[in-house]
Amino acid sequence: MTGGGSGIGKAISKLFASQHAKVYVLDLDEKSGKETVDEINKGGGKGFYKPCNISKHAEVKQLIDSIYKEAGSINILVNNAGIAHVGNIEGTTEEDLDRLYNVNVKGAFNCMQAVIPLMKSKGGCILNMASVAAAVGIPDRFGYSMTKGAVVTMTLSVAKDYLKDNIRCNCISPARVHTPFVDGFLAKNYPGKEKEMFDKLSKTQPIGRMASPDEIAFLALYLCSDEAGFITGCDYPIDGGFIRLNN
Repeated sequence: MTGGGSGIGKAISKLFASQHAKVYVLDLDEKSGKETVDEINKGGGKGFYKPCNISKHAEVKQLIDSIYKEAGSINILVNNAGIAHVGNIEGTTEEDLDRLYNVNVKGAFNCMQAVIPLMKSKGGCILNMASVAAAVGIPDRFGYSMTKGAVVTMTLSVAKDYLKDNIRCNCISPARVHTPFVDGFLAKNYPGKEKEMFDKLSKTQPIGRMASPDEIAFLALYLCSDEAGFITGCDYPIDGGFIRLNN
């Protein structure tokens, strides 16, 4: 699990652990990563924190190999770590684009490339975190949308190429989810108007609210379970009607 220290990643990590998965939380933020693992272990689960910069190819491969040796197998990879950016193409610098690519695209690539050879003998499941921004135009999300479009197409490619190895690969495309990132974004950009802007952003989903991280986690749990064994090469919107009901 990459980016398991907070938000959606934390919810997925804790839910998987509650279902008896041994969860390795890969996160650059040691404090939040260890907090997630502590909560897992206090709840009777098995969690392990591993610091990792997913944009570094050699670092990722070395860590994944060490986890494989330690655990004996790797059955599931959840590529959740990602960063955001606000701006249209004119408001996106070359540095912004490189930073987004290195985490959201190259990071997912690095993890999948390291894990797939280790899954080939027994099969496995890969779940990538995309976004509704890959399917519809969202104002001022040029660079972010570009990376999430890449996540969807990488998902399709991996699913096609590794059918014979019994490796399934899917992705989830959430709309807005109420995470600590959202609260921080509103506090930074709309001081004194946080509630007003939160309500405004919530209403962009036809259902009238943001998702909770737990709601995303339950979809992730299903897609990574044996019960979803017939599902691969799919992008699942979980968006409160955002893609198809916004007229």
